[in-house]
Amino acid sequence: MCTYFSAHYKLHYACTACRVSHKRHPAAAGRDGHACPRCGARMLCAGHDFAAPRRSDRKAWTVVTAVLNAGLRYEGFEPCGCGRRPAFRPRTRAQLRARRVVAARTGTPLAELLGRADPLTPVTADGGPTRR
Repeated sequence: MCTYFSAHYKLHYACTACRVSHKRHPAAAGRDGHACPRCGARMLCAGHDFAAPRRSDRKAWTVVTAVLNAGLRYEGFEPCGCGRRPAFRPRTRAQLRARRVVAARTGTPLAELLGRADPLTPVTADGGPTRR
C-alpha cells in the first residue's frame, strides 16, 4: 500500500538563517512558498523525513544548508511511499568537505555527490555502484 499516496502528509520546511523547521501542508504555501515565522524569509522544503538538528548546533545546520541549497530533500520512502530505500545525506562537515573536494577534482555536480554514501565510488547507469 502506498504510504504517501493514500494521505496528504505535512512536509518539513526549514529556515536555515534562523535554524528552525516547521511542518506545513504543501498546498497551503502561497505564491512565494512558506514564510519563516521568525524572519519572514522563504523556507526551504526539507522533505518528509527531515530530522532537524538542535538550534544551537551551528555546524550541523551548515551541512543542512548545503544539502537544501543543492536542491536535495530528506526522504526515506520512494516518491509514492511503497518502498523504503533511504537516501544518504551527509551529517557532518567532514562528510560535506570530502564531497566538495571530490566535486572540484572530478567536475561532478555537488548535488550528485551529496546523495552518495561514498563519493569516490563511480555510479552505473542504473544508479547503483559499479561491480568489479
